Amino acid sequence: MAKRRMVDVKTAELDRSGTLNPHPETIVDPLFQNNPFFDPRDLLQARYEMLRRHHIEGRSIVEATQAFGVSRPTFYHAQAAFTEQGLAGLLPQLRGPKSRHKLSGEVLQHVLALKTADPTLTTAQCVQEIRQRFGISVHRRSLERALQSKKNGAIGRNPIDLRTCRRGLRGIEGSAVRDRATWFACCWSQRVGSMRPRRVGVGKT
Repeated sequence: MAKRRMVDVKTAELDRSGTLNPHPETIVDPLFQNNPFFDPRDLLQARYEMLRRHHIEGRSIVEATQAFGVSRPTFYHAQAAFTEQGLAGLLPQLRGPKSRHKLSGEVLQHVLALKTADPTLTTAQCVQEIRQRFGISVHRRSLERALQSKKNGAIGRNPIDLRTCRRGLRGIEGSAVRDRATWFACCWSQRVGSMRPRRVGVGKT
């Protein structure tokens, strides 16, 4: 009974500090399976031991990630954080209110850094890393579009959506697109933030 209470207290403390591993069952490392000193519920201990397996014991990254049930992006992030900040870098970030736009510049820069370190990372793996690192869920296609926009230098701008322009133009009463200038004016109006295409050059003689 006393042992059960001690375990429950530790679980509560790990949860309070944000270091409770939500998936301890994914850790199959022998030490965490056979030695009670190594607790798979303790996320901080698990991350440190994962790095130690690779850097001190010479285990490959693939072996280390499989033994500790994490993705390669999670390993790379833990490695970079530990190098820069020591053990404190392995502490999970506090998850505050979500911003309106999930794919902020910080998130995209983090993904780009991961893909630079390992170009073989898939979008699905990056989505998983975003969920673990920032506590937000994004769709694979959303991430792909955001990365493409970042690559094209278009982050922060509202690109022209021709389909929206077409729908808007069809809604202009008694008017039609009579020339390319009108079409461009409509699309440019959408780009700078107007929700409806402006009636420019339509119906005038």
